[in-house]
Amino acid sequence: MNRPLLVFLFSFVVMWAAAQIGARCFNYIRELEGEEKDAFGFILGAVLTLLGLLIGFSFSMAIGRYDQRKNYEEEEANAIGTEYVRADLLAPVDAAKIQGLLRNYLDQRVLFYQARDANHIRQINNDTAQLQNQMWSATRNAAVSQPSPLSALAVSGMNDVLNSQGYTQAAWWNRIPVAAWVLIWAIAICCNLLLGFATRHTQRKARSILLFILPLVLAISFLLLADIDSPRGGFIRVRPQNLMSLAQSLHP
Repeated sequence: MNRPLLVFLFSFVVMWAAAQIGARCFNYIRELEGEEKDAFGFILGAVLTLLGLLIGFSFSMAIGRYDQRKNYEEEEANAIGTEYVRADLLAPVDAAKIQGLLRNYLDQRVLFYQARDANHIRQINNDTAQLQNQMWSATRNAAVSQPSPLSALAVSGMNDVLNSQGYTQAAWWNRIPVAAWVLIWAIAICCNLLLGFATRHTQRKARSILLFILPLVLAISFLLLADIDSPRGGFIRVRPQNLMSLAQSLHP
């Protein structure tokens, strides 16, 4: 699901094959007439409606998760910027150390949003974890050596920085379940089978056009759905605008 173009190709081939099977493998069944034809049309319409509802709900889920990733990016930038300012409440030596770590940490967070290579992402996560340990250790030592309400603010701000990264990671892991994809594909295959069955007695040229349109439309829908749902593999991704803007303001 991290490669929307492959989802498009796979969906189109499978749906088109299902439509062709429905059109070619049931020629021995006589043409429906009267009430049988009306009942078949009712079933086909009901299945198509169900498929449309499932795709619509899936789009709603994917867009909600996309908005969540954008919101957490903004929260991360706010948390880092707030802690950078609160570090001035500590001793000058401790403030300079923590602010330097925050600048390096901010660079890693920007890379996290931009990276696509698995090895690069793994390295970014390792560097991020090390910087988090160093930032917490520096803030804790500064607060312990000079306990005061001001140092407590710095500790609270650092806690927000660490929590915001965890919320972001959880949002990136929160995807449309594979079981939901399987269900949508199963119903889509049934729709194409029924459509192929309905057009088996039409002219060959007209049937080819009819059996091409629905698989193409469904494949495009699945492409867009997978693109929005994939944090890294798609064309629609969360750009770290707030983090980049903060990095430009913090770096000399």
